[in-house]
Amino acid sequence: MVFRSPYPDVTIPDVSLPAFVLERAADLGDKPALVDGPTGRSITFAQLAGLANRCAAGFAARGLSPGEVVGLFAPNVPEYAVAFHGVALAGGASTTVNSLFSTEDVRQQLENASARFLVTVAPFLDRAMPAAKAAGVQEVFVLGEADEGTPFISLLSGDAGLPDVAIDPANDVVALPYSSGTTGFAKGVQLTHRNLVANVIQSQAAVSFSEDDVMIGVLPFFHIYGLTVILNLALWRGATVVTMPRFELEPFLSLIEEHRVTVACIVPPIVLALAKHPEVERHDLSKLGWVLSGAAPLDEALARAAGARIGALVVQGYGLTEASPVVSAPSRDPAEARPGTIGRILPSTEIRVVDVETGADLGPDEDGEILVRGPQVMTGYLNGPEATALTLDRDGWLHTGDVGHAGADGYLSVVDRLKELIKYRGYQVPPAELEALLLSHPAVADCAVIPARDEVAGEVPKAFVVRTPGAQVTEGELMSWVSGRVPSFKKVRRVEFIEEIPRSASGKILRRVLVERGREREREGAAEG
Repeated sequence: MVFRSPYPDVTIPDVSLPAFVLERAADLGDKPALVDGPTGRSITFAQLAGLANRCAAGFAARGLSPGEVVGLFAPNVPEYAVAFHGVALAGGASTTVNSLFSTEDVRQQLENASARFLVTVAPFLDRAMPAAKAAGVQEVFVLGEADEGTPFISLLSGDAGLPDVAIDPANDVVALPYSSGTTGFAKGVQLTHRNLVANVIQSQAAVSFSEDDVMIGVLPFFHIYGLTVILNLALWRGATVVTMPRFELEPFLSLIEEHRVTVACIVPPIVLALAKHPEVERHDLSKLGWVLSGAAPLDEALARAAGARIGALVVQGYGLTEASPVVSAPSRDPAEARPGTIGRILPSTEIRVVDVETGADLGPDEDGEILVRGPQVMTGYLNGPEATALTLDRDGWLHTGDVGHAGADGYLSVVDRLKELIKYRGYQVPPAELEALLLSHPAVADCAVIPARDEVAGEVPKAFVVRTPGAQVTEGELMSWVSGRVPSFKKVRRVEFIEEIPRSASGKILRRVLVERGREREREGAAEG
């Protein structure tokens, strides 16, 4: 059975992403498009369009050819939009790099993506420069003042005109974010101009952003959620985006108050702070009417508590990088809110729910794996035909790895994940990567990493470890050893020593056994408390 959206299908124009997003920039003129939260400096819509054109000309003058890749390794600042759309106008693709990545992580992504240039900021140069050199990047451009690299402003200072580039929206890649698979390391997700234009239009059918909206841009732009919903959808609708380079609660609340923010697209840990932190009471959040949580599951009770405390509608949507990312989204109309669901299926999107064991189609309200088909679905993984075939079948159905059900009315619910990814504060942590690292420790004979529930982070990586005979390593020593070798969001936060890792006959780790063991321990601890 195929479930379809209650919304009418949308028409997707055959245009490039920047031409679409900035189509009204001249009309909006001096209206602020982006405001830098810490400093208050702003870029108007007219300036954004002009700077993006000059950025494209600068890249073209340095030899960037259509189809080539530029790395964006920076926090949320207004110039992120300039760089992203400048690369797109030049016919290139941006690979957005996680701000928390280590030098080695950055190198791997730049090298895998064959990035020709890199745009970064001065505080990241200690990681960016060695990573770029090792990956063979031609030139590093730096936002702001720095002793190394080429000033980004030099890209904007030439007198060359906008390059005459023919863009095929349906086939040309504009964004290359990386998504971790369940059995290995991150893969480049190829998203075309059409993919992102489609998802912006589809999402707008539900969220109804307008010129009257002010968005808080705290969600990282390197994350596809931030890239699509804030950096592109909000700007297309003429909303103003107030950027934050990193989340800190007091500045976050102050910016919402100061700029009279109306919409916040965030993740569950921030919802938790809105529900419980005493600092919230010291700020006027009365203009904040709609809070959209994504990137990780949001508890219904927590959403209701946060909403009641701040006087806003707190809801959650659903998506994945491979779908640009939005698959379903809640309406801003409180009468249409369905707490506990992830909103309604977006227009021009088809959903199937299939039996996990047999692959047979299931009906309304029956739990199975969610499959998605629509114009927002990726063309495939970069240089990964086998990984693509495992995720995207010949009929165009994207196998999400998420278990849930669809209602006959078009509302979706997710109840669990087939995928083994751990969602720490919205970041993806592949267990296989941590397991490979742990197994390199001389005191570790075997191990398995699973998600452990955590009130603040949603999930944290927990390692079950079998010590090598005679080893005396402690939990703290192992956690400290791992933390020195991975980005902060990938740290192992809990360790439990066991005699044997449960495995299937084929040798696959039986993670569900370990997850249930962990939850049983939690229940025992709660009972004792």
